Amino acid sequence: MSTPRPPEPEPVRPDLDDTDRLLLEHLSRDGRASYAEIGLLSNLSATAVRRRIDRLRARGVVRGFTVVLDPALLGWHTEAFVEVYCRPRTSPEELLATLRQFPEVAAAWTVTGDPDALVHLRATDTRHLEAVIERIRKEPGVQRSRSAVVLSQLI
Repeated sequence: MSTPRPPEPEPVRPDLDDTDRLLLEHLSRDGRASYAEIGLLSNLSATAVRRRIDRLRARGVVRGFTVVLDPALLGWHTEAFVEVYCRPRTSPEELLATLRQFPEVAAAWTVTGDPDALVHLRATDTRHLEAVIERIRKEPGVQRSRSAVVLSQLI
């Protein structure tokens, strides 16, 4: 007889005020903006901006800063969303290890419904995309896939 699992704790939802939201909006537009620049836009001193951003980082609201690259300028002109269907008893950890092998994987999620995962791929062209999909399909935990090639980005 198995013991019942304790309920999962509720996720902590940080209380954000309007100033926090404004700072996050400025940061999301330009993560390299200085505290002084953000302060001018937010009507705060650079010191106040720094304190608030440090608090947001400490609370996990801001997890880091990153560079946003233009895939087309890097030669990645083709993209697709691939539904991946795994063999029975393939764990998400196994699938993650499989997908991490492919630099063409831009993002991947486990999902509800028939597929086990949804994978966002970027490739130089359709020939490259087809080769990557075939390599993924040959992985031991993968049973089959279904792809949708992106024609244009709307939003």
